[in-house]
Amino acid sequence: MPAKEPLFELEQISYRYAGTSVPALENVTLRICRGESVAIVGSNGCGKSTVLHLLNGLLFPTSGVLRAYGETLTEEGLARESVAKFFRSRVGFVFQHTEAQLFCPTVWDEVCFGPLQLDLPSEEVRKRAAEVLRLLGIESLKDRAPFLLSGGEKKKVALASVISMNPEVLLLDEPESSLDARTQAWLIEFLRILHQSGKTIVAASHDLSMIDEVATRIIVLDESHRLIADGETDEILMNEDLLLKANLMHEHIHHHGGEVHRHVHRHILGHRHSHDRSEIGRNIRSPKTWDNVSGSDTHEI
Repeated sequence: MPAKEPLFELEQISYRYAGTSVPALENVTLRICRGESVAIVGSNGCGKSTVLHLLNGLLFPTSGVLRAYGETLTEEGLARESVAKFFRSRVGFVFQHTEAQLFCPTVWDEVCFGPLQLDLPSEEVRKRAAEVLRLLGIESLKDRAPFLLSGGEKKKVALASVISMNPEVLLLDEPESSLDARTQAWLIEFLRILHQSGKTIVAASHDLSMIDEVATRIIVLDESHRLIADGETDEILMNEDLLLKANLMHEHIHHHGGEVHRHVHRHILGHRHSHDRSEIGRNIRSPKTWDNVSGSDTHEI
């Protein structure tokens, strides 16, 4: 089987918060390949979100080398319009807090905003927006102000605003945050379908239940901001010592009959479902259905 194409390569990446010696990441080396569904896990503050911000070109390493699409990703490179257009058309980011992402007066404007930045014809922008709203089942929200929506509705609008650009890579920061059970179930199914359609998914989370359903590979960061494991989902989730070390599960200690009892506790559903291709699956477009929006593939990041 031929090796998968690496989309992102991090070599000995460290990151310090501006003007401080406080670490967010320490000597992280990893690859993200085309078509993978990857979860980055760890306790709060371990550096999960920092990795996503680096992959999206919102932060840049204090030390080490970060490559995207075979080229070094730098702040100076992304300042060039041609490079920014190439990169932003391929990599989409959904923030943990959707309020940081939604800023247009209506949902329709939000979903149209990204494609407009790609200089697509107006008719193509309207077509994409209408299709994405239908795909996510939020057509009725198109004239609503995003700030008046529920948490689940805002998450769907944030996803729609990214999906309308038809990116190859979807980065999600704590995607299950603030969602009710029904919307979480919808999101899991949606991400599974996106992955099956050929998208590369990278999600940062500490919700092992969602990860068990969505990811095929898990990258584990510990509280010293270092990468301590990288492997297949089943392998990682069955390693209780590793999950305890990463503070992703904990021990219950109680006394009974004069004896001390210990047992571990983790928040994992413990099973996966066999999913039929639902309305989401039947309607979603493959990555090659929409025309190439970036023009030439010649680039220098």
